[in-house]
Amino acid sequence: MSSKLFDSTTDALATSIRMRQIRHNVTASNIANHETPGYKAQKVEFEEALAKSLELGGTDGGALPVTAEVYDNPEAAVSNDGNTVDMEKEMSALAENSILYKSALQLINKKMAALKYAIGGGN
Repeated sequence: MSSKLFDSTTDALATSIRMRQIRHNVTASNIANHETPGYKAQKVEFEEALAKSLELGGTDGGALPVTAEVYDNPEAAVSNDGNTVDMEKEMSALAENSILYKSALQLINKKMAALKYAIGGGN
């Protein structure tokens, strides 16, 4: 019998939420600095590490820790003042990330409600 309270799906959702918080902070920083001369837009990647961790049978509590890779966005175009923030792309990325964050949160809430229901004996 396993002593682990939550399954790998719950762990993956929790990890995804933490990584999406990092992505939100980086994207918000890019948006806040869209008029800062010389500012280099940042990008966050974690999906590949999360997928690899799930393949190996776990997430943060499992075999492979998942970390977010933050780096200068190589795809960004440089403006006259050296700034690489594309406001349209950043706002779109922020909206997409927000939707995925809320979706993962709703799934965790449903799993917790099912667990509460099971603990309560179906009442």
